[in-house]
Amino acid sequence: MSSTRPFFAARAEEVIDRWVERALRSFGWREKVISYTGYGTTDCVRILARVVLVPGRATSGLAKDVEEFVRRRGFRNFVTAPCVRNPIKIVVGDLEIDTETDRGGYLDCRVHDHGLAPGWRQATLRSRGSKPVKADVQVVGDDVDFGIVSDIDDTVITTWLPRPLIAGWNSFIRDESYRQAPPAMAWMYRQLVERHPGAPVVYISTGAWNTHPFLARFLKRHRFPPGPMLLTDWGPTNTGFFRSGAAHKVNSMHQLTRDFPNIKWLLIGDDGQHDPELYSAFAAVAPEYVRAILIRQLTPTEQLLAHGSATALTQFGVRADLVPSVEAPDGRGLLAGWNELEEA
Repeated sequence: MSSTRPFFAARAEEVIDRWVERALRSFGWREKVISYTGYGTTDCVRILARVVLVPGRATSGLAKDVEEFVRRRGFRNFVTAPCVRNPIKIVVGDLEIDTETDRGGYLDCRVHDHGLAPGWRQATLRSRGSKPVKADVQVVGDDVDFGIVSDIDDTVITTWLPRPLIAGWNSFIRDESYRQAPPAMAWMYRQLVERHPGAPVVYISTGAWNTHPFLARFLKRHRFPPGPMLLTDWGPTNTGFFRSGAAHKVNSMHQLTRDFPNIKWLLIGDDGQHDPELYSAFAAVAPEYVRAILIRQLTPTEQLLAHGSATALTQFGVRADLVPSVEAPDGRGLLAGWNELEEA
């Protein structure tokens, strides 16, 4: 008979996190709620957040300057300690819900019968030892049938993942002002959203939740439409040492079909990793939820930095027999191809 207990590495991580949490609390570290952008319908919204411990507030001018410098660097996002199984209160509309974080300090809660109207709304989150924070929530109208699922790495931001040295430098040292958006991609996203008011744009990545603040600033700086991000926890899972990035993306897309049964999605990615295969596999099992697949073609230099070869990692591309597709090197080419598909 198989055990239902979590993988031993996950259990060990929780024990260590609890010990670290107790130690840091004794040194005066304080609770902080980090809110992520939520989404949902008029029936149910998904609230995402994390409760962590952070150093006590800096008081001197020099300390504040140092704190601000570190905050702007990528590694600051990882200088936190999760609050394990920590109570937290959610206020959505007129509802108040008491729940708790998971073993990684994360909150993933669905709130039904919230009474919020379509549009951008806010929930309020507060743990026992933190100040209340606002969480943006996009409530999608019942009449919306168009949405965008977007990869992040090399699709909306040039990260050159997964090369360890470059990825580590970009994630832990540089701030977002050094990162670039691929040509005309933000413009294309804005054009699509203008044509479909109220349409959700969901960004999915295998990157860590710790990078959410940086990614949110980057998207705003480069004028990408706001939207929820579905990221991952880099720690052990309940079944192994590492989680599958491909499985995370596919599972997230399937979850979106359950959350938005009326929406057909435009899937946007790049050919630097496995987006063509993942999107094709998703379209094979859920074709009724896919409008088309748009793939940004990386340059030979980008391909080399992304995975060590000057040619695309995948040689198969999108299966044209499953769903309409467009491939182009930038946003203008992708939008032109999408316009042709719509007119056909």
